[in-house]
Order: sequence, then C-alpha cells, then structure tokens
Amino acid sequence: MDNTDKKIIINVGRQIGSGGRIIAKMLADTFGCKFYDKELLNLAAKESGFSEKFFEQNDEQKGFLKSLFHLHVPLMGENNFYKNNFSQDSLYQFQSDAIRKAAAQDSCVFVGRTADYVLRDFKNTVSVFITANLDQRIQRVCKRYNMNRAEARKYIHSREEDRATYYNYYTGKEWGHSESYDLCINSSLLGLEETELFIAQFIKKRFNL
Repeated sequence: MDNTDKKIIINVGRQIGSGGRIIAKMLADTFGCKFYDKELLNLAAKESGFSEKFFEQNDEQKGFLKSLFHLHVPLMGENNFYKNNFSQDSLYQFQSDAIRKAAAQDSCVFVGRTADYVLRDFKNTVSVFITANLDQRIQRVCKRYNMNRAEARKYIHSREEDRATYYNYYTGKEWGHSESYDLCINSSLLGLEETELFIAQFIKKRFNL
C-alpha cells in the first residue's frame, strides 16, 4: 500500500542478526517503495558489465585486492579486468551510480551499501540503524546458518568488522554510531513487527505523511 504522494528514500543500516533486512522489507511494503539489497547487486552488475558473482564476492568489503590474482573473474562483453585497472573503488563507484539511478526514479528502501552517504544530497531521505541484543542476534545467526553459538559469535564479529571498515572508509562517518543516522533502534525491545511500526510512524512524522 502506497501511503505517500511524494518520493521518499529510506536507508537502513543494521547489525548482523538484528532483523534489519526483514524490517527494511516491511518498510518497503508499508510505503510502496522498491526494495534494494542483493537486488542492487544485480543492477550494479548490469550497469558495469561485470558478473553479479564478482560483486557478491566483494560486497561491503575492503582490501580484496590482496587475493586478486587468486580470483577467476568472469567478464562479459569487451571489458577487460586488468586493462581497465579495475579496483574496489571502481566497484564502489558502479554500485553508488546504481543507487543514485534507482533513487532518482522511485521511492526506495536501501539496505546497507552506504546508501545514506551516497544519497546525502537527495531530498526526502531518512537513515535508520537497527540493533538488537547480542544473545538474540547470536540465536538468529545460529538458526540461519546452522552454527553453534561460538561460531555465530565469531561470524558476527568478523562480518561487522568488515562492514564497519567498508562504511567508515567510504563515508568518513562511523558505522553504527548514532550521529551517523536519523534514528537508531533496538529491535529486541519491541520485536520486528512493532519495531517496523515504530519506524514507520517516525517516517510519517518526518515527512508529514
């Protein structure tokens, strides 16, 4: 259901296991927005001419060039990886261009990918960061990836370290710090559905909807 006559952009950052992606999808449904997470990788890959798999391997990571010569990079068309001096920064540029193009066309919800920074000059944007209690996050990761608690804790730490490094490097802001967002909320307090309703009310007030 579309509750707005004007275009809005919702950027969602999230801790691993916080339910942030689920909440973001619910927000997209509530406001009639297009939803971009892995779908954005499809778009970026098409725009650049490089395969989606390559984008997935290097998504939200920095320093992948260390293993560059161990990668088999599928190419399409006339693109040549080495001739074009393709780099992580080029990947980021392709993805940022894709984010801006999507945001210029429709109301959107973006999950991660520093969309809040990429779209900082766009009107009608709101940036939200979703956290959750560590025990609940560990439980979700255990269930999602069939891990034990120790493995899940290690996975969360490693992935969030990568995510923070990526975000901080490209934005000059700090991933997960309140000053980087318009609203930060702990989904453990209200549960996923009620957290989505709370965020939706905040967005409606923010944009006078």
